[in-house]
Amino acid sequence: MPVTATITVTTSSAASTKADAIVIGVVKGPKGLALAAGSSDVAKAFGRGLLPALAGLGATGAKEEVTRLATLGNTKAPALVAVGLGEPGFDHEGLRRATGAAVRALAGASASVVLALPTDDAASVRAVAEGALLGAYSFTSYRHASLADHKTPVSSFVVASGLKDAKKVVQRAAVLAGAVNLARDLVNTPPSHLHPVELAGIAAEEAGRVGVTVEVLDEKALKKGGYGGILGVGQGSVNPPRLVHLSYQGGRGAKKTVALVGKGITFDSGGISIKPAAGMEEMKSDMGGAAAVIAAVSAAAQLKLAINIEAWVPMAENMPSGTAIRPSDVLVMRKGTRVEVNNTDAEGRLILADAIARACEDDPDYLLDVATLTGAQVVALGTRTSGVMSNDDAFRGTVVAAADAAGEAMWPMPLPADLRKGLDSDIADLVNTGPREGGMLTAGLFLKEFVSDGVAWSHLDIAGPAYNPGAAYGYTHAGGTGAAVRTFVQLLEGLAG
Repeated sequence: MPVTATITVTTSSAASTKADAIVIGVVKGPKGLALAAGSSDVAKAFGRGLLPALAGLGATGAKEEVTRLATLGNTKAPALVAVGLGEPGFDHEGLRRATGAAVRALAGASASVVLALPTDDAASVRAVAEGALLGAYSFTSYRHASLADHKTPVSSFVVASGLKDAKKVVQRAAVLAGAVNLARDLVNTPPSHLHPVELAGIAAEEAGRVGVTVEVLDEKALKKGGYGGILGVGQGSVNPPRLVHLSYQGGRGAKKTVALVGKGITFDSGGISIKPAAGMEEMKSDMGGAAAVIAAVSAAAQLKLAINIEAWVPMAENMPSGTAIRPSDVLVMRKGTRVEVNNTDAEGRLILADAIARACEDDPDYLLDVATLTGAQVVALGTRTSGVMSNDDAFRGTVVAAADAAGEAMWPMPLPADLRKGLDSDIADLVNTGPREGGMLTAGLFLKEFVSDGVAWSHLDIAGPAYNPGAAYGYTHAGGTGAAVRTFVQLLEGLAG
């Protein structure tokens, strides 16, 4: 588990709490710059001079705008940061992002921070705590000569709140942020150090740490079990594939079983259908689905959720070589389905199909798979919104609602029956890719073929949201984002009741 900053709650005045900096919120009020809730005692310590001073420094209250001010002894903290929340009717995700933006701005300058932001209800406390802990993330495992120049993130937070359950909410946020940051670390780890064997080892280590049962299937066990998709994708690499089974039992109160499946391609060259060189370095993120599942199971165990989870995480490295699968090869899948490979760069669905088929053998109440699956997802929904497909409209709606509550953007997508014909093969049961049009949806239709009747299933395509190749924003840093972890935990909590 990555190191996450510590976080506590105080009911004392934020202005009198000792720290390196205080963070307050400002909004675009009807008469100009105004203070957000939570900052009244800080404003009182400044007298009438706080808002004019901030306005004089250019503060407007715009979303995620950060303005710094020396407190000149008016508070115990020597520095104040005002972060913009936008219009007064800002939502919880806006509060989460604004907190993260302020925390990122304090990296390298402050070790301890008091958060005097809106915390009048549990959702607001949660947003502030999550935004702070996610904003304080840093990945330095492979820095050496440049480490001295790296800005150290904030390491300690105090949330100013009088809410009765604030401490409990903050403790949950710490678990969740730790899980998201674990997924971020896994995605950011270079493929030279994270082959399937290493990823399986980390999954097993995390499982052992939180009391989750783990089973790792090596290439011999995969062959014996008939996992032709996983073996086929992995056969082009000198690094052998793995299938990890994580089992969490929620105790006597657990009445439902949820199966989770996450795509774990530790590097995707495209295989013989090789990708263009431009942007290929981002393909270390092709195991973002596996990272999300490993992290979500860890969080569920730490939160002691009353639900049973059976997670199946297929892992392989997709490389071109003399032993790699070829376009026109046929693979025999776990379910017995014969799949003609017409594009070796559509490998994720091949390993997912095996894992989905195996997960269905346990007859779960619900099945969710998550994957950085298609470029078509990015074309359709951009880099910040995931697509959700399902064989059950009600369950798809439940997943999207959980994402909304967790603060992750996900959009319901259809699985049109007329697109299914595009997956027909002349010589086998299926081809692994259909027409270019509707590529995200045909990938979902392919996976649907391996879901057993009666199992409510949803597929999350996080191809864009799993990795941020650009500048940081809100609580999101460059690189791995930990996409889907918060949604999974929110959903599991809801299903657990």
